[in-house]
Amino acid sequence: MKIIVAKTAGFCMGVRRAVEMALDMPNKHKGPIFTFGPLIHNPQVLDLLCDKGISIIEDIPENGSGTVLIRAHGVPPGIKKSLKNSGFKVIDSTCPRVVKVQTIIGKHAKDGYISIIIGDNNHPEVIGLLGYARGKGYAVANLEEFESLPEFEKAIVVAQTTQNILLFEKVKQFIANRYPHYKIFDTICNSTSLRQAEVKELSEQVDAIVVVGGHNSGNTQRLAEVAIEAGKPAYQIETESELDLNALSSARSIGITAGASTPNWLIKRVLRSLEDLSFNKTRGWRKHFYAIQYPIFVANIYVSIGAGCLCYANIKLLGSANYFPYVLMSMLYVFSMHVINNLTGMNADYYNDPDRAAFYNKHKILLAVLAISAGGAGILTAYSAGLAPFFVLSFISLTGLSYNLRIIPKTITRGKYRSIRDIPGSKTALISAAWGVVTSLLPAMSLKISPAIIIVFTWSICMVFVRTSFFDILDMQGDRIVGRETIPIIIGEDLTVRLLKAILISMAAVLIVSGVFGIISRLAFVLFISPISLFFLLLRHEQGYMHSGTKLEFLVESHFIMAGIIALLWPFA
Repeated sequence: MKIIVAKTAGFCMGVRRAVEMALDMPNKHKGPIFTFGPLIHNPQVLDLLCDKGISIIEDIPENGSGTVLIRAHGVPPGIKKSLKNSGFKVIDSTCPRVVKVQTIIGKHAKDGYISIIIGDNNHPEVIGLLGYARGKGYAVANLEEFESLPEFEKAIVVAQTTQNILLFEKVKQFIANRYPHYKIFDTICNSTSLRQAEVKELSEQVDAIVVVGGHNSGNTQRLAEVAIEAGKPAYQIETESELDLNALSSARSIGITAGASTPNWLIKRVLRSLEDLSFNKTRGWRKHFYAIQYPIFVANIYVSIGAGCLCYANIKLLGSANYFPYVLMSMLYVFSMHVINNLTGMNADYYNDPDRAAFYNKHKILLAVLAISAGGAGILTAYSAGLAPFFVLSFISLTGLSYNLRIIPKTITRGKYRSIRDIPGSKTALISAAWGVVTSLLPAMSLKISPAIIIVFTWSICMVFVRTSFFDILDMQGDRIVGRETIPIIIGEDLTVRLLKAILISMAAVLIVSGVFGIISRLAFVLFISPISLFFLLLRHEQGYMHSGTKLEFLVESHFIMAGIIALLWPFA
């Protein structure tokens, strides 16, 4: 079964902005914190905000206190004024695209124009827009309702930002024929246009479409309508539990799209459920491969093998022959630390990787025992290699174990930074540094200090930095929810992607140049394939062709395996 995820599925710009503002509210504004009406049309996100202490108010009390966030759909201007007069501090998270339509209506209403809004009369965005029409506005849901309106001397026509494009085109054609003096503004959001166009295109490639989003979400409903209009069965669901697996099991290809208010973690859960369905239909070697792939991946066995392969490649780059104890200790250390981090970070995994969270919750005692045993075995292996490796590995192991601990007690400070994990970007930096130490510096301790060691250490850190930062990009929504300040959250997704691509190109160039001048082994002439391959994988994801899922994450980790295989085969090339 082929599964294709739409490039534009999930949060649009306006929704992402509103949700991020809501998550930041408790740290920036005086409580209690409220939203005026549901922030967005997704019950799972609303439940999350409720858990964060952010409540919904529908009516304005006579005397209010705290802070109110205006929903992404916007509200009539009178509502904002009443909230302020009541005593609330008002923060506006209205989508900028909606603000643009509000401005158009408000400006023309001052000049005596009638405002006609093509949209759902009871939708909060439309209710808000009508508030800017100064009592001279009409909302019509279809062409028939438009035809029933009287002719106006001066009128403007706008669309709800999430309106069906085909409907608006029909209205525009009708106006051109009947009321050419009306002013028409194309106010359907670009994101909406792209989603609907993509669903139409996707419908030509698949047997069925799954649309993920709130049942009361207008833009989600319209995505399902577009798929049906294209002649394909569409299944609109809120969560993976609503999937009709019996109906979908006969499909050879399935497309997944999602409304503008649907968080990534819900799309990921649906994707995983369909991947499982695909696995159940698979026969032969593919079925056996999938059966092995996921357990070794989710249990961090695959990533530990990758660490061992990277260590082996680094030893070959340095021209050393003593590799076994260092490869073993790097595998044991990475397995131990990653399992422990997953055990202590299940809150984030609940959103970022729900299957992993369920796996670790179910097997936490066994995994804890294995992690501690692997960590101890790694330190014993380091001791057998010498006192220096023993002390270095012991130090970084203690640092890793203390990552989530509250080092500074409340009695000393009530500030934000009381543990290592509270330091912005610390997760990626520490993982990269730790991998760099165990995969390159420890094996180099028996060698003379040279530029080769610095180059190999830098290459190792950079590859792991790219890997970890890329996973942080995939997990941005979940990390924001639990308060993790990863590098993509600090500097933004676009800038992070540009940084990672620059690092990969630089590392490929460094390997080639270092090999040319004989600073490191000539293995560098072929090992540069690894960062270049990861660069193109990152590019494919950026272009929307590869979405978060087991396959993508497995491919990323495989680049370390690739480095080890290249190093192993190099003497025979």
